[in-house]
Amino acid sequence: MDLLQEFYLGNKLQNWLLFLCTLIVAFTILKIIQTVAIRRLSALAASTANQIDDLLISMLKQTKFFILLVASAYLASHVITLKPSVEILWEKAVILILIVQVGLWVSAGITFWLDQTLKKRMDQDTSSTTTISFLGFVARVILWTIVLLLILDNMGVNITGLVAGLGIGGIAVALAVQNILGDLLASLSIVLDKPFVIGDFIVVDSLCGTIEHIGLKTTRIRSLSGEQLIFSNNDLLNTRIHNYKRMSERRVVFSFGLIYQTPLEKLKAIRGIVGDIIKKTEHARLSRVHFKEYGDSSLNFEVVYFVTDPDYNLYMDVQESINLEIFRRFSEEGIEFAYPTQTVFINNE
Repeated sequence: MDLLQEFYLGNKLQNWLLFLCTLIVAFTILKIIQTVAIRRLSALAASTANQIDDLLISMLKQTKFFILLVASAYLASHVITLKPSVEILWEKAVILILIVQVGLWVSAGITFWLDQTLKKRMDQDTSSTTTISFLGFVARVILWTIVLLLILDNMGVNITGLVAGLGIGGIAVALAVQNILGDLLASLSIVLDKPFVIGDFIVVDSLCGTIEHIGLKTTRIRSLSGEQLIFSNNDLLNTRIHNYKRMSERRVVFSFGLIYQTPLEKLKAIRGIVGDIIKKTEHARLSRVHFKEYGDSSLNFEVVYFVTDPDYNLYMDVQESINLEIFRRFSEEGIEFAYPTQTVFINNE
């Protein structure tokens, strides 16, 4: 018993033994809590579609062995007496370790969000995976920069000047690479707003083609003639883009002209003939048929209809079918198409 009363490092041996027992018990309890929580949440995650439990599992798995040991040691340290200077250093060390652990938890949350977002995007739009991965990298850099600043601040380092320097340096870097940053932000805008995705057929000014790749800086388009067109993301978003892949239906306008010798009753019948043809054509929906104007050498009609599917080949098939049927019906009715002519009147005086 006298041995237990002997002092070692400012504390009785029995206090050190109590510290050790408390450390073991606290660590065991914390480890059991972690294991049980992960097991319960895993069972819950398997039976629900909620992703919050999956997120908590991911974060709990990032609780390191060393962190649990330090937390147990901190709890056990209350049963012994530490020198004031040692106690201050010990508390700072614990705070630093807890800051790192919080960083690991937040990093696990970012990784979980990144993985879930990538899974969804891979099914919908593979072009966004590069940008999302880059955003995850930027988020981690910002996170650990904040962790480092908190650690330095806790160690007594004046971080005000450091933060100001980082701000000024960041502005200088941003000005130096503003074009690249503009393309990166444009890439983010494309991913979030989705004006187009891979596979869409778009027209940009006088250029057109199918989207092949959307990167961090450029978007690549395969033109109809076969070559690859490369646009910077920022320039692309600053232009007017026609996305033909997103048409729900295609509006078609076409005209034809008849000779001036066409009788009035046949002119009146044109509207019904053409309208009937379009109504009977599959995938076509009539909008209007009108005698539009008196041309230089023809009586001009204008027809508007909709193809109920945006496919271009289908549109051409429908238009061809309508053209052939109009030609057949006009031939049966004796209605003649006009062609460019001029009539010259000669005065014999």
